[in-house]
Amino acid sequence: MELSRRDFIAGAAALAAVGTSGTAHASAAAYYGAPVTDNGITFRSTNFKKIDKRWQRQMVKYLSSEKPGTVVVDTKHHFLYVIWENQTALRYGVGVGREGFKWYGRARIDRKAIWPRWVPPPEMRKRQPNLPTAVEGGARNPLGPRALYLYRNGGDLGYRLHGTTEPWTIGGDVSSGCIRMFNEDVIDLYQRCPIGTEVLVLKHIAEHKG
Repeated sequence: MELSRRDFIAGAAALAAVGTSGTAHASAAAYYGAPVTDNGITFRSTNFKKIDKRWQRQMVKYLSSEKPGTVVVDTKHHFLYVIWENQTALRYGVGVGREGFKWYGRARIDRKAIWPRWVPPPEMRKRQPNLPTAVEGGARNPLGPRALYLYRNGGDLGYRLHGTTEPWTIGGDVSSGCIRMFNEDVIDLYQRCPIGTEVLVLKHIAEHKG
């Protein structure tokens, strides 16, 4: 998939808005693997040899009173869990909101999108007037290949579980409140979470094992 100059500029502005500093990581190339194609869009895969194993997707022992299928996000330790039976969970490493952008509580996945369009919220555009009004879905879109939209009582909270163009940021406080994941992981999560999936975002939960 080729990008026009206009798309490239819009994408660059978007990355600066949601990235950690607006500049490329010093060794960014090392974090990418071979190009892969998903739903007609080619993007750079993640080089998991470069990623600390604790941030990689894995099954762990996990005690929770939440029902199986619930998504629980531990913002302190930068993990997202999908609760399974028998005190186990599938754990993913995530990036969470920076100080001042963190949020907590219960929500529900009421919308899902493949290669979603990104529309910066009004408050973000107020802080950064140079942002594009929208960025179409694609390899340079900061939401990555999937987005799961969080709602409460039928209202869009403005927060998403989504992919990233900056895999080195997983495990950090990096976003404007959304939960970002490796692209491969958000594709996996998208398949596991039907509409109506309950989500619990906590400041701190019991120490994990594994």
